[in-house]
Amino acid sequence: MVEQMDLTMVNWARAQFAMTAMYHWVFVPLTLGLSFLIAFYETIYVKTGNEQWKRIAKFWMTLFGINFAIGVATGIILEFEFGTNWSNYSWMVGDIFGAPLAVEGIVAFFLEATFFAVMFFGWERVSKKFHLFSTWMVAVGSNLSALWILVANGWMQFPTGMLFNPDTARFEMQNFWAVLFSPVAISKFTHTTSSGFLYASLFVITISSWYLLKGKHVQMARKSILVAAVFGLLSSGYVAFTGDEAAYNNAHRQPMKLAAVEGLWEGQKGAGLVAAGIVDPSKSVNDDKAPFLFEIRIPGLLSLLANRTPGSFVPGIKDLVYGNKEENIMGVEEKIRRGKLAVEQLALYKKATREGATPTAESALARFDQNKAYLGFGYLQSPEEAVPPVSTVFYAFHIMVILGGLFLVLFFLFLLFSVKNTLVGQRWLLILGSISVFLGFVAGQCGWIVAEVGRQPWAIQNLLPVSVARSNLTAGTVQTTFFMFLAIFTILLVAEIGIMLKQIKMGPEGE
Repeated sequence: MVEQMDLTMVNWARAQFAMTAMYHWVFVPLTLGLSFLIAFYETIYVKTGNEQWKRIAKFWMTLFGINFAIGVATGIILEFEFGTNWSNYSWMVGDIFGAPLAVEGIVAFFLEATFFAVMFFGWERVSKKFHLFSTWMVAVGSNLSALWILVANGWMQFPTGMLFNPDTARFEMQNFWAVLFSPVAISKFTHTTSSGFLYASLFVITISSWYLLKGKHVQMARKSILVAAVFGLLSSGYVAFTGDEAAYNNAHRQPMKLAAVEGLWEGQKGAGLVAAGIVDPSKSVNDDKAPFLFEIRIPGLLSLLANRTPGSFVPGIKDLVYGNKEENIMGVEEKIRRGKLAVEQLALYKKATREGATPTAESALARFDQNKAYLGFGYLQSPEEAVPPVSTVFYAFHIMVILGGLFLVLFFLFLLFSVKNTLVGQRWLLILGSISVFLGFVAGQCGWIVAEVGRQPWAIQNLLPVSVARSNLTAGTVQTTFFMFLAIFTILLVAEIGIMLKQIKMGPEGE
């Protein structure tokens, strides 16, 4: 009964964190990309002296400001939840996880705050060049803020640069630069920020397309679309490039996530990439059912993307759970055995240390060191627990990829017709453009589902399961705060949409 209550609390805590993160991600990507678009618009104004570009910059700046304020509020709550619902996590990894967040608060946030007021209120109070500099600093600061948060997230996906202290039962940082320049952290930052650039470009195109459909603010909308289409097209290409790099990192550092993304249950040489498919929801790791009810597979492509070598072996879920001697893959069952040994020896070490039994403590510590890499597996009850929800991850990934391809075509068409000066006559494209930001939101949320659901059951990959990271709270307590935050975030979102719609209807100043 106690274990069931604990599991219920964990699930509610996960749901609360996921809900907060989903609301937060409504605002963050818009902040990341829109700040740079505003800087581009103002740069054109300073270079040309054309007052219309100034009105364009000020219009999008107003929408940026509305979004920025609510994004900060949800972000603060998100960070607080680490202490409220995940106190064991905060205790065990706070020395490492807290460092990037502290840098984010001290450096990036203050950089934004310093120039934010100048950007909004300094139009007539400072020179054009200094105001432009301030705008660029807000854009850089916003993305530096994302850097440190994504470094922290990247460390959760691929823990490095630290050692486990058996006396305090905490992971302690040994090499800050290893954490900062981890290949997973770099990949996470570049892929996430470039997706934010793409999303903001869709935001500009959505509003501008609506203006053109209504015949309002036509010149402003056309100019806005031209810059956003170029920025979005470049961002789309970079998103695809960084996404490929993220998949490569998954293949070598989170192979279970890659297997779930592709619905690959049994490892293969020359593994094919599933372009589209319908997963059999009843499929499990210990049966022989076909994984797909329907699939379109590109032969050999997964091996090439995962290992950069055609015909190479890509492990499947069964290989990773039960092991594969031919490919020298240790199964989860063996990792659980070693992990439980590490947990037992750690407990023995601490007991012997308290009692002053030095030889016993030294012996226990030596055996712990031999198995500490599998510490997190010692808390799993069965090998099958290491398998994430395959259907959820598979569909989220493929929806994200399909939409990403659509956005690439969309930006190209908007740019093409803008250059030809025939965009106003392409009503079908403007209608698609006017809903594109909602598709961008779906793609962004799918990306985070792949990143976070795909690494379950781990809070820290291979080292700390979610079930151990929790706080000692009742499920009822977390349920109460879940619905409280749900109501608050919904009210904030409705308020933001209402304020933005009012501002959009007003249009740019002076038109």
